[in-house]
This record gives sequence, structure tokens and C-alpha cells, in this order.
Amino acid sequence: MKHIHLFFAVMVAAIAASCGNPTTADLKPGSTVKVKCPSENFKLTCQVMTDNTSAADLLFASDGTSGYEVRFHGGAIDGTTKTGSLTGIRNRYRSIVPDNEWFNFELAVRGKNISVKLNDIEIVCYTEPEKPFRIDEYSGMLLGKGECYFKGSIGLTKVKDIKISALPEGEKNPSDTLPPVDEQSDKVIRLQQQGFPVIDYHVHLKGGLTKEIAWGRSLNYGINYGVSPNAGEGGDGRMYATDKELYEYIDDVKLSPFLYGVQGEGRKWITTVKPETLSAFEYLFTDAMTIVDKKGKITRLYHPEEVNLYGMTQEQYMDYIVDQTVKILTNEPADFYANPTYLPDAMQKDYEKLWTSGRVDKVLDVLEKYHMALEINARYRIPSFDIIKRAKARGIKFTFGTNNMGADNLGRLEYCFEAIDSCGLTPDDIWFPSMSIRSTRKAVNYNNF
Repeated sequence: MKHIHLFFAVMVAAIAASCGNPTTADLKPGSTVKVKCPSENFKLTCQVMTDNTSAADLLFASDGTSGYEVRFHGGAIDGTTKTGSLTGIRNRYRSIVPDNEWFNFELAVRGKNISVKLNDIEIVCYTEPEKPFRIDEYSGMLLGKGECYFKGSIGLTKVKDIKISALPEGEKNPSDTLPPVDEQSDKVIRLQQQGFPVIDYHVHLKGGLTKEIAWGRSLNYGINYGVSPNAGEGGDGRMYATDKELYEYIDDVKLSPFLYGVQGEGRKWITTVKPETLSAFEYLFTDAMTIVDKKGKITRLYHPEEVNLYGMTQEQYMDYIVDQTVKILTNEPADFYANPTYLPDAMQKDYEKLWTSGRVDKVLDVLEKYHMALEINARYRIPSFDIIKRAKARGIKFTFGTNNMGADNLGRLEYCFEAIDSCGLTPDDIWFPSMSIRSTRKAVNYNNF
């Protein structure tokens, strides 16, 4: 009987919540549509259609001017927050729903947990901690009393089939399995509220890091992940050697809330993977951790047993590494230079000495010429802050990346956050796929493979 009474109580609350509410809305600039809803434990569903320029918001726990906001905005991956973002709290930079098509939207509030789903895919799972961090602009973003408001800001966003239902008190979100982040010490929430994009473009699904584990961490940490297969041969972990394998990878991740790129691995990838396959990815990057040595042998600098100086001094070998790096970046069209300035183990202790001003300039010249971005790598803590500052002074853009080997060493971009503070980086310094010009460049088989 208790369950029957609870069922009827929920149904009555759902009917009451929806009674008198609008079921459709055409959201134009300046328009507001109020929807009565419970202050807690409720679910709002509807269908939404955006185009590639329109923008609107759903405010909840709101008085109409402040409160939490869910964004509706599609278009290219250009640095603007995309559909489903919990603005200032969990900003998302890639929309998983197409423009100019209706998609299913769901907002659910269960206790202190906020969930946002697009076409049944959860892209926000945020639990408001006991002591949330909010800058003044977002001080009203707290759960409690308030209603729901649809607001238009740019173009036309269409909404239909708006429904409100109450949820049973005590119901849990099955995705809410990790403890809330301590926002009083968390850097990510501060950057989110400053509008600073927090994206790890260099995540590999390998070594025990599954798609599901990666997404669970992204939801909890508030860090956007760009997942990338290694296209080519010779790297550690799984390599994707054929076009078929790479298309299968895209099919597996494209409906997940990740950005998806591809890493050119080794030096033969420009001859073994079709350009049209590579262009199907949202971005492409490579590094200079694998070079062709003086005797034509492919050498992985991160494998000490493969590094052979052939009688060269360390300084001479450093010049050779720089020369190889310049050739790689010049002839292998990529969007950004990953694991930048990496040196073999035996040379790392002399990093500052070996990366002279002249050598750094040779690399930065190529990046500037081809509008390539420079990755700030959290795992290796490279490049140095001095090199980052010099790149910034040239107007070179940056990406953040980890290059994890598995689940255990996928961190929280700590070195990248240090670089933001030490090098004075701003959101304008960050690269996005909309800035890519790699389609205008042709790969050159400079090693004559």
C-alpha cells in the first residue's frame, strides 16, 4: 500500500506541476517563457531544435534573472559553450546533437544532483557540494526555491512537448557514483566560471581506460575530454593501422560526449592513412617523439635502448632532434604539436641548457607559419614556461593534453593550470578545431617511405 500511495502522490504532483504550463515555445532574442515546476526532485523533458547560430537557455531554480542555466547552442567547435552545458559549472564545447533537427532534452534534479541528457545520453551529472564555489556573477546558481524559464538570446530556438514531472523524494541518479569535488580547492570550477575552456585534447582509450570510465571522470571532474586513436605504427598500446579501423573508432565515439581527434603515430602515417579518413576526425595532432635517425632507422626517443648518437656529441644530437622536429611539423599537416620539446631520458636533466633560444625559435617559426597550436603537456610537464611565454608573444595558440598510457595516469591537467597562472594565458590563447587549416596543406613523404 505504501508504494501505491507514493505512486499516486508522484502522479498528482506531476499533473499539478504541468497544469497550466505552456507546451511549446519559439525562443527569439529577449523572449521569456515561464514554466512552473517543483523547487526540487523534478524532471523536465521536451524536444528542442537549434540552428548553427541560434542560442537560448533554460533557467531553473531561478527567479527569472539568476539561477542555474542550461545552454542550447550548436555550430562548430569554436570555443562557445554548446547544447547541454550547465553554464559556468560544466561547460561543454562540442554538441552531440545536430543542428536543424529535433532532439530529446531532459533535465532532472534529484536532491543536490543535476542531470542533463540529450537524446538519452547524459552529458552533465553534477552534484552541488555542501560548500559550492561561486564567483559573484554566478552567486545565484544554487539549488532551492524557484521556477523554470526558457529564454532566447540569438536567432530562433524551437521547443515543443514541454512536460514537467515530480520525482520521488530520495530518488538517486544511477550515474552519480563519485563523491562531489571539493570546490573550495578545485581549479576547474574557477576556470569554468571565468569562461576558460578546460579541455584535455590528448586522451587515449587504452591501458584500462574505457570509454565509460573516461566519461565518468569527465562528468565528475568537469574536464572535457578529446579522445584520440594512434593512427600508424610503432607506438605503445594499440595502433590503428587501417582506414577501416579508424572509421570504426569514429562510429564508436561520435555519439559520446567527447571531442574526437586522431594522433599521427610514427612517421609512416602520412603514407598509410587516406587524407579523407583523417579529415573525418575533428582534429589531428602529431609529435616528434619518433624520428628517423642518421642511418634511416625509425627511433622512438622515449625508448632509451633505441637512441643512438652514432658518435655525435649531445649538442650535435640536439641539433639533429630540432632538425627532425622542423621537418615533421613542416611536412606532416597537423593542427597541433603534441608532447612538445620532449627529450630522451639521458638528456632531460639538461633540458633548459639544450633548448636554446635559437633552437626554440626554429620550432616556433614553423608553428607560426602553419598556424599550428602548441600543446601544454600535463604528463611530461613540457614545454617550459619560458617557451610557453615566447609562443604566446608570437600569437601561437595552445591546447592542453595528457597523453595517458591508461586509466592510472590520466590526471587533472595540473601543469596546464600552473601554466595559465605563470604565463598569463587567457581564453583567447586557446585553440579550437574551428581554427584548423590542415585541409589546406598536403602531406609530403619527405622520408621516401
